[in-house]
Amino acid sequence: MTKLVAKIQSRLVSERGATAVEYGLMVALIAVVIIAAVTLLGNNLSTTFQNVASQV
Repeated sequence: MTKLVAKIQSRLVSERGATAVEYGLMVALIAVVIIAAVTLLGNNLSTTFQNVASQV
């Protein structure tokens, strides 16, 4: 009987789900940073190319 209770407790205390959520949040944060960086650099790069093209 104590083995059954121990198995149930080990399943309830499992941290696998919490770890997956943490990794998901980290991936989402990295994606947001990458999107922001590409957006900012893309706008700056576009302006730079337009300036060079107009001077040529």
